[in-house]
Amino acid sequence: MDHPHGEIQDPEFLRFLEEIGRERMAAFSTDDFLVIDLVHRGETVPDHLKPRIEHLLNQGVIERMGRGRGVRLLLSRRFYRHLGKAGVYTRKRGLDRETNKALLVKHIEDNQAGGSRMEELRQVLPALARSQIQVFDARVGEGGIGARPRRHQGCPVVPRSPAGGLQP
Repeated sequence: MDHPHGEIQDPEFLRFLEEIGRERMAAFSTDDFLVIDLVHRGETVPDHLKPRIEHLLNQGVIERMGRGRGVRLLLSRRFYRHLGKAGVYTRKRGLDRETNKALLVKHIEDNQAGGSRMEELRQVLPALARSQIQVFDARVGEGGIGARPRRHQGCPVVPRSPAGGLQP
């Protein structure tokens, strides 16, 4: 759905920004509102608006997720709490690394007999890219999930060791 330019789409969002402005004596420019709208819709911020990102991060309006090329921006936890939608923030933010690891370990342990194909691991954590799931396997000697992927009919499988545990 296309949003008409210059029209406030969410009055609660405007109230949230007014609250932050009063608390921090911060002012928000038209460019700030454009950046916030793009972040809210999950769109890329164009280069000419990127200088405003740091200001919005410092004011607690948006947050940065990830590092490097995978960095994403999202509206702050405080904004979602203001709306009474803290669960939406958690869903958008995703689970932390340890929770993701625990979910993968649980799936692997519950399916030791036949192993766990990458396709299944991606079903466990659909929000993660294949490469992100593979990172858990690659960290075996560094406290990873405790299993090495093994190719079986073209798919990585986390196998069972003869002793019944996961292979190191």
